[in-house]
Amino acid sequence: MMFLAIVVPVAVEALHVSSLAGEVAARKGAAARIADRVLNESLVTTNWTGGTQYGTVAEGPLDFNWTLTSQSWPQDSQQGTIMMLTAEVKFQAQGKDYSVTLSTLANAQSQQTQPGATTSLR
Repeated sequence: MMFLAIVVPVAVEALHVSSLAGEVAARKGAAARIADRVLNESLVTTNWTGGTQYGTVAEGPLDFNWTLTSQSWPQDSQQGTIMMLTAEVKFQAQGKDYSVTLSTLANAQSQQTQPGATTSLR
């Protein structure tokens, strides 16, 4: 009986943790797709030069809030020619807040993506 008193709570907690991990992983994948879409659309429409933008995307019953920012890339030797665009998508899983951030580089003069632009996922 003592064995069950120890094992049952541990097993229930393990199920809770694995459920949260699966839910976060699925939502992070969706958030990464949304961030990628936001970056691509802003590059194509060249609307990223207008300052910070934000919005909400609904995927099924879930809402994902995104923010698009642009700033000068610190390693740019000509200061202001290369811009770093960052899309952050926020979401919730089991009452906790999470976010995914994607970044890329763009040429402010020609408003085209630079070859070799980097994308990072956190």
